[in-house]
Amino acid sequence: MTTQMRSALVRHWPEYLMEAAGLGLFMISACVFTVLVEHPHSLVRSGLADPFVRRSLLGLAMGLTAIGLIYSPWGKRSGAHLNPTITLTFLRLGRVEAWDAAFYVIAHFVGSLAGVLVAAALLRNALAHAAVNYAVTRPGGWGPLGAFMAEFMISLGLMLVVLVMSNVPRIARFTGLCAGALVALYIAVEAPLSGMSMNPARTLGSALPARTWAGLWVYFTAPLLGMLTGAELYRRVSARSVTCAKLHHQNSYRCIFRCSYRGQGA
Repeated sequence: MTTQMRSALVRHWPEYLMEAAGLGLFMISACVFTVLVEHPHSLVRSGLADPFVRRSLLGLAMGLTAIGLIYSPWGKRSGAHLNPTITLTFLRLGRVEAWDAAFYVIAHFVGSLAGVLVAAALLRNALAHAAVNYAVTRPGGWGPLGAFMAEFMISLGLMLVVLVMSNVPRIARFTGLCAGALVALYIAVEAPLSGMSMNPARTLGSALPARTWAGLWVYFTAPLLGMLTGAELYRRVSARSVTCAKLHHQNSYRCIFRCSYRGQGA
């Protein structure tokens, strides 16, 4: 273990655990609400025949879940990345140290799988049912290439919104609300194309217990390429620099990133 690695782990382990727990809770929510909306024996499923209406309901639930996690004490402290592609994009932007990025990515994958396993223990056969299948994300009717383009575009859009919102002081506090709104919109509109992931850890967390590998490469490439492209577009077009890797910085919690946010203690 190198000195830098040891130092990062000793000083920042609470944030790593918060990221793992945050994505774990997100996955539990995804599994629970997918069962409620899509399981054949669910009253919601039997009462709502229109798939778009059901996706909209699921999107609302997951968007609110994301917002709750971003504005929770854990989210305010860790930055609420909850996604390795967000962390790696901020690493590329120079706002995250390499070892912090590495431990965040590990935390995301561990947290995602742990969340699905907890949900599986609670929901049992309901989560394993073919109509739910552990809330997996997989390519839709347009196939892997269509899913790739869809994941690329929604990831690009999310990162652009996060960067634009978080770096304008008067609206920065609303970044999490906009991110959650995009999650809700994407699930309602884009999910038929790719299942709406934007997150390789989220996809793998469901794929492992479901043993479903269709198009897995899409979710490990398109979200990262999309977010990196969004970041590059922001750097080329915006006159504002990227101040920090946190999605919410208007709080009193410490910041472990390469932060230039004025008035924020370390």
